[in-house]
Amino acid sequence: MSDAWWSLPLTLAAYFVARRLAAKLKISLINPLLVAMAIIIPLLLLTHTPYTRYFAGSALLNQLLQPAVVALALPLYEQMHQIRARWKTIISVCFIGSLTAMVSGTAMALWLGATPEIAATLLPKSVTTPIAMAVSASLHGIPAISAICVLIAGVFGAVFGHMLLNLLRIRSKASRGLAIGNASHALGTARAAEIDYQEGAFSSLALVICGIITSLLAPFIFPLLLAWFG
Repeated sequence: MSDAWWSLPLTLAAYFVARRLAAKLKISLINPLLVAMAIIIPLLLLTHTPYTRYFAGSALLNQLLQPAVVALALPLYEQMHQIRARWKTIISVCFIGSLTAMVSGTAMALWLGATPEIAATLLPKSVTTPIAMAVSASLHGIPAISAICVLIAGVFGAVFGHMLLNLLRIRSKASRGLAIGNASHALGTARAAEIDYQEGAFSSLALVICGIITSLLAPFIFPLLLAWFG
Protein backbone atom coordinates (compact mmCIF):
# COMPACT_ATOMS: atom_id res chain seq x y z
CA MET A 1 0.00 0.00 0.00
CA SER A 2 1.23 3.49 -0.81
CA ASP A 3 2.59 5.55 2.08
CA ALA A 4 0.26 8.29 0.82
CA TRP A 5 -2.88 6.19 1.37
CA TRP A 6 -4.59 9.27 2.73
CA SER A 7 -4.51 11.08 -0.62
CA LEU A 8 -7.48 9.15 -2.03
CA PRO A 9 -9.82 9.88 0.92
CA LEU A 10 -8.59 13.49 0.92
CA THR A 11 -9.35 13.90 -2.78
CA LEU A 12 -12.82 12.35 -2.47
CA ALA A 13 -13.66 14.40 0.61
CA ALA A 14 -12.49 17.65 -1.02
CA TYR A 15 -14.50 16.92 -4.16
CA PHE A 16 -17.74 16.06 -2.37
CA VAL A 17 -17.41 19.11 -0.12
CA ALA A 18 -16.85 21.23 -3.22
CA ARG A 19 -19.88 19.71 -4.98
CA ARG A 20 -22.12 20.33 -2.01
CA LEU A 21 -20.88 23.91 -1.74
CA ALA A 22 -21.48 24.49 -5.47
CA ALA A 23 -24.99 23.01 -5.28
CA LYS A 24 -25.87 25.14 -2.27
CA LEU A 25 -24.49 28.48 -3.46
CA LYS A 26 -25.30 28.00 -7.19
CA ILE A 27 -22.49 30.32 -8.24
CA SER A 28 -20.65 29.36 -11.42
CA LEU A 29 -17.32 30.52 -10.00
CA ILE A 30 -17.69 27.95 -7.22
CA ASN A 31 -16.65 25.13 -9.52
CA PRO A 32 -16.05 21.78 -7.74
CA LEU A 33 -12.70 21.33 -9.50
CA LEU A 34 -11.47 24.78 -8.49
CA VAL A 35 -12.65 24.42 -4.91
CA ALA A 36 -11.10 20.95 -4.58
CA MET A 37 -7.81 22.30 -5.92
CA ALA A 38 -7.99 25.22 -3.49
CA ILE A 39 -8.32 22.72 -0.64
CA ILE A 40 -5.76 20.11 -1.71
CA ILE A 41 -2.89 22.23 -3.06
CA PRO A 42 -2.37 24.30 0.15
CA LEU A 43 -2.48 21.07 2.20
CA LEU A 44 0.22 19.50 0.03
CA LEU A 45 2.35 22.63 0.34
CA LEU A 46 1.89 22.84 4.11
CA THR A 47 2.80 19.17 4.60
CA HIS A 48 5.65 19.32 2.04
CA THR A 49 4.12 16.39 0.18
CA PRO A 50 5.52 15.89 -3.36
CA TYR A 51 2.95 15.59 -6.10
CA THR A 52 4.34 12.21 -7.15
CA ARG A 53 3.64 10.83 -3.67
CA TYR A 54 0.13 12.30 -3.62
CA PHE A 55 -0.59 10.94 -7.10
CA ALA A 56 0.63 7.46 -6.19
CA GLY A 57 -1.87 7.30 -3.33
CA SER A 58 -4.81 8.34 -5.53
CA ALA A 59 -3.83 6.52 -8.73
CA LEU A 60 -7.13 4.63 -8.64
CA LEU A 61 -8.99 7.78 -9.63
CA ASN A 62 -6.72 8.25 -12.62
CA GLN A 63 -7.36 4.66 -13.68
CA LEU A 64 -11.10 5.34 -13.62
CA LEU A 65 -10.76 8.11 -16.22
CA GLN A 66 -10.76 5.68 -19.14
CA PRO A 67 -14.00 3.87 -18.22
CA ALA A 68 -15.53 7.26 -17.42
CA VAL A 69 -14.78 8.44 -20.96
CA VAL A 70 -16.24 5.22 -22.38
CA ALA A 71 -19.38 5.86 -20.33
CA LEU A 72 -19.95 9.01 -22.40
CA ALA A 73 -21.06 6.69 -25.21
CA LEU A 74 -24.41 6.11 -23.46
CA PRO A 75 -25.82 9.63 -23.86
CA LEU A 76 -24.46 9.67 -27.41
CA TYR A 77 -26.36 6.48 -28.20
CA GLU A 78 -29.56 7.95 -26.81
CA GLN A 79 -29.19 11.00 -29.08
CA MET A 80 -28.26 8.96 -32.15
CA HIS A 81 -31.42 9.91 -34.08
CA GLN A 82 -30.55 13.61 -33.81
CA ILE A 83 -26.90 13.00 -34.62
CA ARG A 84 -27.83 11.12 -37.80
CA ALA A 85 -30.17 13.90 -38.87
CA ARG A 86 -27.58 16.65 -38.28
CA TRP A 87 -24.26 14.92 -38.94
CA LYS A 88 -23.18 17.33 -41.70
CA THR A 89 -23.80 20.35 -39.50
CA ILE A 90 -22.07 18.70 -36.54
CA ILE A 91 -18.95 17.86 -38.56
CA SER A 92 -18.85 21.39 -40.03
CA VAL A 93 -19.20 23.04 -36.62
CA CYS A 94 -16.48 20.86 -35.10
CA PHE A 95 -14.15 21.44 -38.06
CA ILE A 96 -14.53 25.24 -37.89
CA GLY A 97 -14.25 25.20 -34.11
CA SER A 98 -11.11 23.04 -34.10
CA LEU A 99 -9.48 25.18 -36.78
CA THR A 100 -10.32 28.37 -34.92
CA ALA A 101 -9.01 27.00 -31.62
CA MET A 102 -5.70 25.95 -33.18
CA VAL A 103 -5.12 29.06 -35.27
CA SER A 104 -6.22 31.69 -32.74
CA GLY A 105 -4.05 30.63 -29.82
CA THR A 106 -1.00 29.72 -31.89
CA ALA A 107 -1.17 32.86 -34.07
CA MET A 108 -1.49 35.10 -31.02
CA ALA A 109 1.47 33.41 -29.34
CA LEU A 110 3.68 33.79 -32.43
CA TRP A 111 2.53 37.38 -32.95
CA LEU A 112 3.54 38.19 -29.36
CA GLY A 113 7.00 36.72 -29.96
CA ALA A 114 6.67 33.19 -28.55
CA THR A 115 9.14 30.55 -29.67
CA PRO A 116 7.95 27.75 -31.98
CA GLU A 117 8.21 25.37 -29.01
CA ILE A 118 5.79 27.44 -26.92
CA ALA A 119 3.47 27.95 -29.89
CA ALA A 120 3.35 24.19 -30.48
CA THR A 121 2.61 23.72 -26.80
CA LEU A 122 -0.40 26.04 -26.98
CA LEU A 123 -1.86 24.75 -30.25
CA PRO A 124 -3.82 21.75 -28.83
CA LYS A 125 -5.15 23.58 -25.75
CA SER A 126 -8.82 22.92 -26.59
CA VAL A 127 -8.78 19.13 -26.85
CA THR A 128 -8.73 16.50 -24.15
CA THR A 129 -5.43 15.98 -22.31
CA PRO A 130 -4.12 12.70 -23.83
CA ILE A 131 -4.63 13.98 -27.39
CA ALA A 132 -3.23 17.41 -26.53
CA MET A 133 -0.05 15.92 -25.07
CA ALA A 134 0.43 13.62 -28.06
CA VAL A 135 -0.11 16.46 -30.56
CA SER A 136 2.23 18.74 -28.61
CA ALA A 137 4.98 16.11 -28.55
CA SER A 138 4.62 15.49 -32.29
CA LEU A 139 5.10 19.22 -32.94
CA HIS A 140 8.11 19.42 -30.57
CA GLY A 141 6.17 21.29 -27.92
CA ILE A 142 6.15 20.65 -24.17
CA PRO A 143 3.44 18.08 -23.35
CA ALA A 144 3.41 18.81 -19.60
CA ILE A 145 2.66 22.50 -20.22
CA SER A 146 0.08 21.55 -22.84
CA ALA A 147 -1.71 19.57 -20.14
CA ILE A 148 -1.80 22.67 -17.94
CA CYS A 149 -3.16 24.75 -20.84
CA VAL A 150 -5.87 22.14 -21.38
CA LEU A 151 -6.79 22.34 -17.70
CA ILE A 152 -7.00 26.15 -17.83
CA ALA A 153 -9.15 26.07 -20.98
CA GLY A 154 -11.41 23.47 -19.41
CA VAL A 155 -11.86 25.40 -16.18
CA PHE A 156 -12.66 28.63 -18.01
CA GLY A 157 -15.20 26.81 -20.19
CA ALA A 158 -16.79 25.06 -17.22
CA VAL A 159 -17.03 28.28 -15.21
CA PHE A 160 -17.85 30.90 -17.85
CA GLY A 161 -19.09 28.89 -20.87
CA HIS A 162 -22.78 28.80 -19.99
CA MET A 163 -22.70 32.41 -18.83
CA LEU A 164 -21.44 33.42 -22.27
CA LEU A 165 -23.97 31.23 -24.08
CA ASN A 166 -26.79 32.74 -22.03
CA LEU A 167 -25.49 36.23 -22.76
CA LEU A 168 -25.51 35.44 -26.50
CA ARG A 169 -29.04 34.01 -26.12
CA ILE A 170 -28.11 30.63 -27.57
CA ARG A 171 -30.92 28.31 -26.49
CA SER A 172 -30.47 25.22 -28.67
CA LYS A 173 -29.19 22.39 -26.50
CA ALA A 174 -27.28 20.88 -29.41
CA SER A 175 -25.57 24.19 -30.18
CA ARG A 176 -24.68 24.79 -26.54
CA GLY A 177 -23.30 21.29 -26.14
CA LEU A 178 -21.20 21.46 -29.31
CA ALA A 179 -19.79 24.85 -28.30
CA ILE A 180 -18.83 23.68 -24.82
CA GLY A 181 -17.29 20.40 -25.99
CA ASN A 182 -15.40 22.19 -28.74
CA ALA A 183 -13.82 24.81 -26.50
CA SER A 184 -13.43 23.13 -23.12
CA HIS A 185 -13.30 19.35 -23.70
CA ALA A 186 -13.93 17.00 -20.76
CA LEU A 187 -14.27 19.56 -17.97
CA GLY A 188 -16.78 21.56 -19.95
CA THR A 189 -18.59 18.37 -20.92
CA ALA A 190 -18.91 17.33 -17.29
CA ARG A 191 -20.44 20.71 -16.48
CA ALA A 192 -22.77 20.52 -19.50
CA ALA A 193 -23.94 17.06 -18.42
CA GLU A 194 -24.73 18.39 -14.94
CA ILE A 195 -26.91 21.14 -16.40
CA ASP A 196 -28.66 19.19 -19.15
CA TYR A 197 -28.39 15.58 -20.31
CA GLN A 198 -28.76 16.46 -24.00
CA GLU A 199 -26.17 19.23 -23.80
CA GLY A 200 -23.78 16.76 -22.24
CA ALA A 201 -24.34 14.28 -25.07
CA PHE A 202 -23.55 16.80 -27.80
CA SER A 203 -20.63 18.15 -25.80
CA SER A 204 -19.11 14.68 -25.51
CA LEU A 205 -19.62 14.21 -29.25
CA ALA A 206 -17.80 17.47 -29.97
CA LEU A 207 -15.02 16.42 -27.59
CA VAL A 208 -14.36 13.27 -29.62
CA ILE A 209 -14.72 14.79 -33.09
CA CYS A 210 -12.60 17.85 -32.29
CA GLY A 211 -9.88 15.65 -30.84
CA ILE A 212 -9.73 13.65 -34.07
CA ILE A 213 -9.79 16.74 -36.29
CA THR A 214 -7.08 18.47 -34.26
CA SER A 215 -4.78 15.46 -34.33
CA LEU A 216 -5.19 15.18 -38.11
CA LEU A 217 -4.86 18.89 -38.98
CA ALA A 218 -2.22 20.03 -36.48
CA PRO A 219 0.82 18.71 -38.45
CA PHE A 220 -0.33 20.76 -41.47
CA ILE A 221 -1.60 23.90 -39.70
CA PHE A 222 1.44 24.46 -37.51
CA PRO A 223 4.08 24.75 -40.30
CA LEU A 224 1.79 27.16 -42.18
CA LEU A 225 1.50 29.38 -39.11
CA LEU A 226 5.26 29.29 -38.56
CA ALA A 227 5.83 30.31 -42.18
CA TRP A 228 3.27 33.10 -41.96
CA PHE A 229 4.70 34.62 -38.79
CA GLY A 230 8.32 33.68 -39.46
